[in-house]
Amino acid sequence: MPSVLERPSTAAPGSSSVPPRRRTGILALPEARWALAALVLFLLALPLHLLDAPVWLWAPLFAATYVTGGWEPGWEGLKALKDKTLDVDLLMVVAALGAAAIGQVLDGALLIVIFATSGALEAVATARTADSVRGLLDLAPETATRLADDGTEKTVPAAELAVGDLVLVRPGERIGADGRVVDGASDVDQATITGEPLPVAKRAGDEVFAGTLNGSGALRVKVERDPSESVIARIVAMVEEAAGTKAPTQLFIEKVEQRYSLGMVAVTLLIFVIPLLVGSDLRSTLLRAMTFMIVASPCAVVLATMPPLLSAMANAGRHGVLVKSAVVMERLGRIDAVALDKTGTLTEGTPRLADVRVLGGPGSLGDSGALGGSGDSGALRRSGDPGGPGRSEFDEDSLLRLAAAAEYPSEHPLARAVVEAARARGLVLPAVEDFVSTPGTGVTATVDGRIVAVGSPARLLGRDVGHPGAALAAALEEGGRTAVVVTVDGRPAGVLGIADRLRPEAALATRALTELTGRAPVLVTGDNPRAAARLAAEVGITDVRAGLLPQDKVAAVDELQGAGAKVLVVGDGVNDAPALAAAHTGIAMGRAGSDLALETADAVVVRDELATIPTVIGLSRRARALVVQNLVVAGAFIAVLVVWDLAGTLPLPLGVAGHEGSTVLVGLNGLRLLADGAWRRARPEAVR
Repeated sequence: MPSVLERPSTAAPGSSSVPPRRRTGILALPEARWALAALVLFLLALPLHLLDAPVWLWAPLFAATYVTGGWEPGWEGLKALKDKTLDVDLLMVVAALGAAAIGQVLDGALLIVIFATSGALEAVATARTADSVRGLLDLAPETATRLADDGTEKTVPAAELAVGDLVLVRPGERIGADGRVVDGASDVDQATITGEPLPVAKRAGDEVFAGTLNGSGALRVKVERDPSESVIARIVAMVEEAAGTKAPTQLFIEKVEQRYSLGMVAVTLLIFVIPLLVGSDLRSTLLRAMTFMIVASPCAVVLATMPPLLSAMANAGRHGVLVKSAVVMERLGRIDAVALDKTGTLTEGTPRLADVRVLGGPGSLGDSGALGGSGDSGALRRSGDPGGPGRSEFDEDSLLRLAAAAEYPSEHPLARAVVEAARARGLVLPAVEDFVSTPGTGVTATVDGRIVAVGSPARLLGRDVGHPGAALAAALEEGGRTAVVVTVDGRPAGVLGIADRLRPEAALATRALTELTGRAPVLVTGDNPRAAARLAAEVGITDVRAGLLPQDKVAAVDELQGAGAKVLVVGDGVNDAPALAAAHTGIAMGRAGSDLALETADAVVVRDELATIPTVIGLSRRARALVVQNLVVAGAFIAVLVVWDLAGTLPLPLGVAGHEGSTVLVGLNGLRLLADGAWRRARPEAVR
């Protein structure tokens, strides 16, 4: 038998914890097809027009560009008029047609292509969110094994399960319905519901949720909720409801544009109609009106807004923050309260061995000082321990070697943490025999001829609260660890402390968010209150809300927003998705984030660097300041050109030059946020 083991693959077929993704193809969306057609036609016509080819070659292509790219926004704009709303897209179509009417065919076609592409991107984003919501339903299995009164099994669609049905859940299967365990024991990975980093031991009487992944034991579950009312189904409903009812914060410029556009249309009509009524000729009147429409066009106003926001988005993207739209970038600068998830957000979401404590001898790894002196081995010795009253027969490495060898065949996350720690120390793991895993309690194996058990203190130490191992386990748990006892030949040899490691920058990021918003973030987590409180104390959070289900997180966000706060939620799991959707703005951690969280969130931290969150908020605030500057510049140009056109005679070429000049100027001003220096200047003092 080899001296170094290779981990066997024991995953059950089809037991992947990641559901298959449902993606709508981009070209399956009509908006994308029309935008692509308009772009292709424009690119075909452009070189012909620039090379002075015959009109009959490029004119039909430009005409087709206007039709393919403009008919849909034009039609939507006409429908918006029924609601007494002047749609910006309709205004752009009218401006494009007006430009074509006075010979500016190229400018009008470019405007059409830009707005058609923008509409296509919005449609793709909407489709992706819908895909992720539908994909969430794949967490729940399509079928379940229903047990009849006589014990016979029948495979039925999970949707047909009814309250009171008895369901058999085999190892590696997903649980088909919300219910309660009536028989069996297992570890269940319910991170999709509660966000807990580790599987939870389930026995008779414990509640289980549809869509969660069963571990190595078999369970008999009595259905207590209709499948349509399960927690996972309610998560889907809450995400859809929040996404449908939450009106995105309107950009300041959009409010200006609505009034401005209405005024521009009214004045254009007056400039065209009034001179005709007093006898002016049609051509000169039309030329003046079209010149006015060009110089007063909101293009410069639109560009006053978009370059700063898009530049900020690009800069954030280079630094690992994907902001999904300009509206989101504007929203980020307005948040004044933050709610943070714990597992996978403030922590890395992966259990790691933090302490190795040998009974009767010194030994610790990691944050032993946080345990208030529990690492003082002298206080834990007793004469009956192996190795005599003053000394253990084990040291840290030998204890860890035996524990890791015994845990090696196990798939439990705690077991993987122990094995990885042994490997990090360069320990060679011996072969094991007679491996037995008991769900919810631990493992037993023969290692080097000795019987090694690794498991919970309650199982291996029983009710002997006076045992030094029990005191050490209690001290570790008080410090926020998960305690695991190791026995050798039936005698306690040591205790291992396992914890989900705090991200290195968590405290700095929390301090920076406090500096930006004027209040400390709120911790909202499904984890246990003791672990949550300990972590919160480490990062400087005082408002801790633990043990929350998804609907409880939404309620916490609603409470903050009901008090007038604009809340930013940062999370990573499926259980965070409803809160991400309900919040003013949601940010998901990208590396370990679930598909639904990534799609529901307004922004994604791609590299899981918490310190980038306060920086992107600062960058958003700088972008909003540049928007105001650009509005002043664009407004000044428009005012001068409009007065010139109305009070005198503004030559069309000069009007076009002034209009395009203001557009270029405000565009370049907004591009200042592309520089790396803009990111550094946006970084709060706490994370510099």
